[in-house]
Amino acid sequence: MLEAALRRRIIDWVVERSEANGGFLHRDELLDFHLDGAKLPIVDYSRGIRNPAAFESTLSIISTPHGPYDDAESDDGLLHYAYRDGDSWSGDNRKLRNALSTGMPLILFRKEIPNIYTPVAPVYVVDDYPEDRQFLIALDESFTFVPDPGHLSVPQKEYALRLAKQRLHQPVFRTRVLLAYDTQCAVCQLKHGSLLDAAHIVADSDERGIPAVTNGLALCKIHHATYDQNMMGIDADYHVVIALDLLEEIDGPMLKHGLQEMHGQTINVPRRRVDRPDPERLAERFATFTALRG
Repeated sequence: MLEAALRRRIIDWVVERSEANGGFLHRDELLDFHLDGAKLPIVDYSRGIRNPAAFESTLSIISTPHGPYDDAESDDGLLHYAYRDGDSWSGDNRKLRNALSTGMPLILFRKEIPNIYTPVAPVYVVDDYPEDRQFLIALDESFTFVPDPGHLSVPQKEYALRLAKQRLHQPVFRTRVLLAYDTQCAVCQLKHGSLLDAAHIVADSDERGIPAVTNGLALCKIHHATYDQNMMGIDADYHVVIALDLLEEIDGPMLKHGLQEMHGQTINVPRRRVDRPDPERLAERFATFTALRG
């Protein structure tokens, strides 16, 4: 089927391009997308849903926290996506319903920052509630085979919540942190988005490890791994401290220039004070580092 093949190519491009950026796309990139020489915007110019005229099913939807529609993530990890304005059975709503009947994958864009979109793809329309004017969106194809996605079993809910954390919450956290740090490593200033992560100061497995920018650091993959393994600490005054045994080790240029020379340096922090690392969380994490490696 031609539409399915085109859709797959578009989704592959979105995933590849967003990863090159650091997990997100700019609105202009999505509006200027071309396929086989023809322009095919992936998002709509003014609405939160994209229904190309040549497509029978919706291509993409946008979820905006505190936006004009009553979109909400449920406590079972699925997204309730409100009907678009107008007739429930025609226009945008008809094409979303067609995605349900055909099983066509679509792209969910999370917009928490103006003109910046974090993609989650593919996602699937798995149920329709006309009485509530809502569609149910799942983050994994397996839910298209669940007889009643609105009433999941306990194991199914646990799986859906894990997916929501992995495929929605963590990518959105990465986008927000990387943008706060101007898409560069706080330690070494590496600017390649695909090589950058959003590191938690207090681990996300801890109930206090909230996915807030103030609990995050933009770190390249080397410094993220070093931080997670307590080979590097960052104190409440934003100073980098390399573990003593690592400072005394003799190895190659990566160890010398990438780690040892960072010792005593001050990290770069976001320009906005409200986005800067929480000193209390840094101090708590640094105490763990010094206890283990100081």
